[in-house]
Amino acid sequence: MQSATLQLVREVFDDTVYEYFPIGQYIVAAPEICGGRPTFKYTRLEVATILDLIAAGWTVERLVQEYAQSHLTAESISEAVHLAKDALVTTTARTQRAT
Repeated sequence: MQSATLQLVREVFDDTVYEYFPIGQYIVAAPEICGGRPTFKYTRLEVATILDLIAAGWTVERLVQEYAQSHLTAESISEAVHLAKDALVTTTARTQRAT
């Protein structure tokens, strides 16, 4: 996995300038939103919250239903899980190389 420099994106959303670093298609790090922690694009819904709920046994269907107002989709949840997996694999590989 190659390290890429993320470029700040500026766009107008809901009559407000929205700045973010794209992490994926649905996941962003917006410096002014949730302290820059990863969120689902155009929301204040932190990716970590959804991953915690998945770990607690919530289904994708339940998450989509419970967070319908945030326009959370199965595709965005899938991206969050895949990005978390990639981060875990990358971290593990770096740890193994360091020993």
